[in-house]
Amino acid sequence: MALKCGIVGLPNVGKSTLFNCLSNAKAQAANFPFCTIEPNVGTITVPDARLNKLAELVKPQRVVPTTVEIVDIAGLVKGASKGEGLGNQFLGNIRECDAILHVLRCFDDPNVVHVDGSVDPVRDKEVIDIELQLKDLETVEARIKKVEKQASIGEKEAKRRFDLLTRIRTALLKGESARTAITANDDPALLNEFQLLTAKPVMYVCNVDEKSAVKGNEYVEKVRAAVASENAEVIFVTAAIEAEIASLETPEEREMFLKDIGLEEPGVNKLIHAAYHLLKLQTYFTAGVQEVRAWTIHQGDTGPQAAGVIHSDFEKGYIRAEVIGYDDFTTLGSEAACRSAGKLRTEGKEYVVRDGDVMHFLFNV
Repeated sequence: MALKCGIVGLPNVGKSTLFNCLSNAKAQAANFPFCTIEPNVGTITVPDARLNKLAELVKPQRVVPTTVEIVDIAGLVKGASKGEGLGNQFLGNIRECDAILHVLRCFDDPNVVHVDGSVDPVRDKEVIDIELQLKDLETVEARIKKVEKQASIGEKEAKRRFDLLTRIRTALLKGESARTAITANDDPALLNEFQLLTAKPVMYVCNVDEKSAVKGNEYVEKVRAAVASENAEVIFVTAAIEAEIASLETPEEREMFLKDIGLEEPGVNKLIHAAYHLLKLQTYFTAGVQEVRAWTIHQGDTGPQAAGVIHSDFEKGYIRAEVIGYDDFTTLGSEAACRSAGKLRTEGKEYVVRDGDVMHFLFNV
């Protein structure tokens, strides 16, 4: 499955710098608004030490990590919901993403201009929230007009849509995002049909200065307090440091640099893992002499659903899966050893895949 995250925020908060660190693409970064107009798209590999360990044991011809697609969306401003600052185009880019990475400026620097003249990440967050909420309100009210008449005469499907839309509209009118009105019982397919911007999962990425790279700062704490009631992730990174890490040639150089500044891993790794947690994703592996590969699935996916990520025919013709737990595979050292030790299991269509499973699918089409 292809995961797509959109980086949003006000102009000049460090979005393009962060994007450059996250991917091999090189977005222009400059000290003025609307530096990014067309969305830059980069594909990044998901760091996973388990994949490297499996490759060491299996010694395949190639190793294929799973990936995340990052879209650097131009800076939004007040009035974006009405088209200000190329707002309609930018909001359209957000609709195509699975999750939103909302970058907030959490550092003071007189040499980097702020579009509103001062640093206040909570205010900046609210500016973006309001624009997305206003656009969603426009969408919801148009949808309500389409189904209201049918719902009033008792048409079941129209009533279901009307009730959900009305509940979301109430939240939006209170200045809350659509996600706050959504419950576990709501139909995900129906929500996807509405394409609401504020229904998407969000992660707040606080861009801090170098001295705050390890422990964060008071701006980060203010953001955490402001979003405490939201189902959202909050992390902090230093885009300037991440740019330095990305420029280093070897893993050894990167490891030494991280040690010198007191970090255990690059902030971008932390961001990717947090995005997986936010979207309730996990990884399983296929391991053979030709290829060791990581695959991304949703938590709770069954064997056939996991097989379908490789190819739809695998899901349609799924018979069973041979499964080895990651710990068993790495402890015993090979598939053959796991089979001999009774650690290879045969699982049917109801099996719920676990994070780290090493799987081989049997299917018939």
